[in-house]
Amino acid sequence: MKIANRFTAMVLGIGGVAAALVLNGQVRAGEAAVVIAAPVVDAPAGSAKTETAVFAGGCFWGVQGVFQHVRGVTNAVSGYAGGKAATARYELVGSGATGHAEAVQVTFNPTQISYGKLLQIFFSVAHDPTQLNRQGPDSGTQYRSAIFPASPVQRNVAEKYIAQLNASHAFRASLATTIEADTGFFAAETYHQNYLTLHPNEPYIAINDLPKVENLKRVIPAVYRPDPVLVRKGI
Repeated sequence: MKIANRFTAMVLGIGGVAAALVLNGQVRAGEAAVVIAAPVVDAPAGSAKTETAVFAGGCFWGVQGVFQHVRGVTNAVSGYAGGKAATARYELVGSGATGHAEAVQVTFNPTQISYGKLLQIFFSVAHDPTQLNRQGPDSGTQYRSAIFPASPVQRNVAEKYIAQLNASHAFRASLATTIEADTGFFAAETYHQNYLTLHPNEPYIAINDLPKVENLKRVIPAVYRPDPVLVRKGI
């Protein structure tokens, strides 16, 4: 979906937009974080100081914005995962025919934050994992909920955590999140990077994405950092 159409969909109610409310004179989407338990099975810290994780949870603007405010995260890049390099372009991915999902590659220090904690943030505040091939006003397989593990350890933690959340009925419905092969991550165009930080007053961001950052601060305050880690120019 083109950027302009995202705004149009939000205004006109196309594509099942989440209900909005007025709070202190400002319009806010019906974003509701779900408080969930941490994963019982988590990745060991080890000695590495840098690891990556790739998550897809709808429009990458909001998912990136959330992880940019997480302590222990050193970079969060919007991009595409699940498809081929040749079609990793916004205008093609938006057709829903490339196999890609809008995704975010999170670089983190595992001695400061675990992969399991990142998953907890992903499921709790970054998106609604029960929605199939959509998030808020955006619909299509490119907006699916998906995890692209970078290692067998990450896959094991993700599989067991999804099973844990489903068994405990942490959400009102079963998770629609898929665990997919890591076939490569491709950074999105420069104008998509740091989008939430650069455009906080854009209606789409104010309604759909800023509440996610607010929920991170409220629900998991121990990991919240007020100053986002931004993607450097020239990625």
